[in-house]
Amino acid sequence: MVSAVRDPTGFLRAEYEELVRADLDWKLRVLDGPSAPWSVVDGQRVLMLCSNNYLGLSNHPRLKAAAIEAVRTHGAGSGSVRPIAGTMDLHRELEERLARFKRAEASLTYQSGFATNSGLLPQLVGEGDLVVSDELNHGSIIDGVRLSRAERAVYRHADPSDLERVLDEAERHRPEYRRVLVVTDGVFSMDGDIAPLDRIAALGAAHGAMVYVDDAHGEGVLGEGGRGIVSHFHLSRDRVQVEMGTFSKAFGVVGGHISGSRDLVNFAFNKSRTWLLSGSHPPAVAAACLAAVDVLEQEPEHVERLWSLTRRFKKAMADLGFDLGRSETPITPVIVGESSLAKKLSQRLFELKVFALPIVYPMVAKDKARIRTIMNAALTDEDVGTAVDAFAKAGRELKIL
Repeated sequence: MVSAVRDPTGFLRAEYEELVRADLDWKLRVLDGPSAPWSVVDGQRVLMLCSNNYLGLSNHPRLKAAAIEAVRTHGAGSGSVRPIAGTMDLHRELEERLARFKRAEASLTYQSGFATNSGLLPQLVGEGDLVVSDELNHGSIIDGVRLSRAERAVYRHADPSDLERVLDEAERHRPEYRRVLVVTDGVFSMDGDIAPLDRIAALGAAHGAMVYVDDAHGEGVLGEGGRGIVSHFHLSRDRVQVEMGTFSKAFGVVGGHISGSRDLVNFAFNKSRTWLLSGSHPPAVAAACLAAVDVLEQEPEHVERLWSLTRRFKKAMADLGFDLGRSETPITPVIVGESSLAKKLSQRLFELKVFALPIVYPMVAKDKARIRTIMNAALTDEDVGTAVDAFAKAGRELKIL
C-alpha cells in the first residue's frame, strides 16, 4: 500500500488562516501616488499620520531632481555588490558626506536598516561574549543578536540602574567575557520615548563595554540640525562606538548606515555579510540620500517645523484627555487599551479622512493597544487641527473620551 504523500507546505496556509482567525494578519493599504501630507490610500484622499517621513523629504524637489539626474548619468542599477564592481563614486561621496554631517571619522551605508543590524551585530560579538539589550529593542536588533553566538542578557526598558546590575554581574562571570556589548534603540518606535544614552554610555565606559545605538527614529529629529541622539546628548565618539541609522525615515529615501571610527567602518565592510553579499543601492537612491543630507544642513526649518507641530499636536490631544504614554518625540501613541478598540478607532479615523494605523497585541501588551501617530514637517497647522478634530469625534463616538 502506498501511503498518502504529505504536503510539505501545508503549514503555510494553516498558519496564515490562524492569523486571520485571530485578526492578527496584516491587511495592506495601498498608496496611489507619493507619501505626502495628504495621500491617496485605497482610493481615498486622507491625511497621512502614520508615515516615518518625518521631514517630508520623500517628496522634496531636490531629492527627486537628484534621483532623476543620477539615472541619466549612472543608469538604473549599480550592476554588482559593493566589494566587486558595485561601489560607485556616488556611494563613496554619500559616505564621506554623511560622516561629515555626523561629525564622525567615517560612515558606511548598508542596503537597509535591518541589514545593518542583522549584518553587523553578529560580527561584533560571538562565542565567549555577552550582549546586553534593552527589553524593548527593535526586532532587527533581536534578530542580529540571535545570529551571533554570544550570550544574552536583557535589562528593564530604559533603566540604567538595571543595566548597571547586569554589567556588575557580567564582571563577576567566569570565565571572563571576551567582549561585552550594550545595545539600545535611541528612540523607541512604539512609545516615542528616548533612551537615556548619556547614562548608558557612562556605564559602558565604566565597565569597558562597547555601546551600540540604533538611532533610526532619532536622525532628522534629535540633536543639532537633526544629527541624532549622539548629538542630542553631546556625547563623544569614544563613548558610543556604533551609531546606526537609516535613510528610510527622516531622510526620506531608503537604506541603513553606521557612523563611528575608521576602524569600525573598515571592520564592518570586511565582515558584514549583508553588506558583502547584497547588491548596492541604485544610483538614484544614493543621489537622493546625498540630497537629503544637504537639505538637512541647508534647510533647518524642516526640523524646527517638525517640533513645532509635535508640541501643538501633543498639547491638543492631552487637553482632550487622550493617553499619550511616555512619548518625548514626534512619535505619539494614542493608547486606548484593547486591540479591538484600537482597530475600531483606526477605521473610524479613516472614514473621517485620517490615516493612522493601530498597533495591537502581540506588538504591544494586551492592554496597551494604541494608534501610533507620527508628525510630519510638511503638515500645515490646519492639517493638525483636522487630525485633532477627527480624534475628538471618533474618541467620543467610541466612548474613549
